[in-house]
Amino acid sequence: MANGNAVVGQSGGPTSVINCSLAGVVDAACTSSAVDRVYGMRFAIEGLMEDNLIDLTAKPKGVIDKLKVTPSSALGSSRHKIQDHDLPKILKILKKHDIRYFFLVGGNDTMDTIHRVETYCREQRYELFGVGIPKTVDNDLFGTDHTPGFPSAARCNILNVLQAGVLARDMQRVDKYVIYQSIGRDAGWLSAATAAAKREEGDAPHLIYLPEVAFDKERFLADVQACIGKYGWVSIVCGEGLQYADGTPVSASGTTDKFGNVEFGAMAGASVGLNLHRMIMDKLDIRGEFQITESLIMSAVDRVVESDREEAYACGKKAVALAERGTSGVMVTIVRESDSPYRAELGTTALSEVAVKSKPMSRDYINSEGNFVSDSFYEYIRPLIGNIPEFAVL
Repeated sequence: MANGNAVVGQSGGPTSVINCSLAGVVDAACTSSAVDRVYGMRFAIEGLMEDNLIDLTAKPKGVIDKLKVTPSSALGSSRHKIQDHDLPKILKILKKHDIRYFFLVGGNDTMDTIHRVETYCREQRYELFGVGIPKTVDNDLFGTDHTPGFPSAARCNILNVLQAGVLARDMQRVDKYVIYQSIGRDAGWLSAATAAAKREEGDAPHLIYLPEVAFDKERFLADVQACIGKYGWVSIVCGEGLQYADGTPVSASGTTDKFGNVEFGAMAGASVGLNLHRMIMDKLDIRGEFQITESLIMSAVDRVVESDREEAYACGKKAVALAERGTSGVMVTIVRESDSPYRAELGTTALSEVAVKSKPMSRDYINSEGNFVSDSFYEYIRPLIGNIPEFAVL
C-alpha cells in the first residue's frame, strides 16, 4: 500500500460534535506514516469536484483543537447527490492531489457517496481507501447503536421540552397546551428522547407522536382532551415526519429534496406543529402554542454531552486507523457493551448496508397506544444524555 494524501469532508446537516470527528481525522492522519498531507473539502463533494480544498496539515494545532468546541460544519456542507457523470471528475481531482484516503462525515446519503466513489475508483484500478464516519442527529443509521451528534441533540430537545413544560404548567390558566415539533424525517428518535424530561407522571411531555406510528386525528384529539382533564394542561411532542395511515404527511408538505425525500418543517414551508395546533383550536377552542426549533438543536454546542464529543472524536481517529491498515468500503460504528455503567466499543459495517437507508425506532420502544415511549426506550436513552437538571416544585 503506497503512501499518499488524505481528504475529508462533512456532508448533510451538522451536529454539535461533527467538528470533533473532523479533528479526530486530522489528528490521526497528521501522525500517520501512511499519510503525507490532509486536505479538507470545502462544501463536501461539491468542493472536491471544484478542486476547492484546504490544506489542513498547515493549520496550527490550536485551531484543530478548537474544532472540538465549534458548532456547525467547519468545512462547509452540501447535499449534492452525485451522478454517474460526476465520478470521472472526482477521480481526476483525486489523482491530481495523489489522494489515497477518502473520508466523509455524514449520514446515509453521505455513505452512499463514499460507497459510489470507492467502488468507481476500484473499478478504474485506482487505489483508494474510503471510510465513512457516522453523523446524524436523527440517529437513523443502520449498524450502529447510535450516531455521534444524536445524544447532544437529544439532550437539547429534552431541555427544551423540560423548560417549556415548566412554563406551560405554570401558565395553564392562560394556555392549555404546548406543542413541540422536533426534526427527524423518517425516525422518531429525537422526539422520543424528550420522554427523559419527565420525572413525575404530570410532568412534560404527556404525549409523543412519532413517524413510526400512523397518525389518527380523532385519537389524537381524544388523547389531548384526556390529558387536559387529568392535569389541567398538556405537553405534546411530535416528529416532523408524522404521517396518516395512507402516507399523507400531517405537515401537508409536498416538497422533496434532491434525494427524493419529503421535506418537512421550515425547509418546505410546512409544519406538523402548526397543523396539530389548528386541530386543537378547531375542535376544543382553547388557547395554546407550538414551538419549532428546526436546525438549532444541530448546533447547540453549549448543550453537548461530553461522552458524545469523545465518541465523535474517536470515530474520526478510528476511520484513519482503518484506512491505513487497508480497510475500505466501511463505516465506523458504535457498539454498546453495557448500559450501566455505559460502555461502548468501535466497530465497522459495510457501506452497502448503510447507504440510502434509514433505521426507524423499533416498535418495542413505543408504548401500545402509540402516543409515548416504552420502558425499554428509557433504558436505551438514559446512558447517552448526561445529567438533566431538576427544578424546585412548590
